[in-house]
Amino acid sequence: MSILHTVNKSTYERDTLEACVRLAAKGGSVLLIEDGVYSAMSGGNKSSVIENAKDLSFYVLGPDIKARGLSEDRLIDGVKVVDYKGFVELSVSNDSVSAWL
Repeated sequence: MSILHTVNKSTYERDTLEACVRLAAKGGSVLLIEDGVYSAMSGGNKSSVIENAKDLSFYVLGPDIKARGLSEDRLIDGVKVVDYKGFVELSVSNDSVSAWL
């Protein structure tokens, strides 16, 4: 069973991303949205959480990066940018969606 995990909190605010990565099954996908996009920035306080999670695919919502004045060229290697259509495609291509708040 494939699960899309959405994380909307920054690692500067909560440990939600760490819990998600720890409990997500191999082959799962993680989409960083809202303030969660800060976690996708290279050199961040918990960037190693994403860098070391080799069994998961990571995505970030492009409009949320732009809304926060961040640059896509600062993303951790391997994190893919999706738009709203990509968000929907990820949602329907997985068996379920789990929102981490």
